[in-house]
Amino acid sequence: MPFARIQIPKDAGRDVSPYDVEAMASQRLYKVTFLNQGQVYEIYARHVNQGGLLGFVEIEGLVFGEKTTVVVDPSEERLQREFEGVKRFYVPMHSVVRIDEVEKKGQSRITEVEKGGNVAAFPLPYFRTGGGDSSKS
Repeated sequence: MPFARIQIPKDAGRDVSPYDVEAMASQRLYKVTFLNQGQVYEIYARHVNQGGLLGFVEIEGLVFGEKTTVVVDPSEERLQREFEGVKRFYVPMHSVVRIDEVEKKGQSRITEVEKGGNVAAFPLPYFRTGGGDSSKS
């Protein structure tokens, strides 16, 4: 039984087996939604994994819209400026709202967190600063 073949990006110009993990990984696209300083960031990236830093999600290979489009979204333009020159970045796990593997890219954007909305920061434990003597109340 022959296996299916897929086409990698036009510039590569070769067919690949679906078992070629490296080629398939380069085609994957993820939509990552996370909280940052009271705002919800929605970005698209080629690679998302747990990374080497404990408690952080590693995101690399950001994908933005083409620069030749006439309609300009100020939110996406702001994201492009903010992440200009960034190869890889790390987001604390508790800030990640969701990660979706998607078929095609949508609009990257930054939105404000609405009061009473369906996106909220994960509650963090409360730690008291000061001495370790627990007998004092």
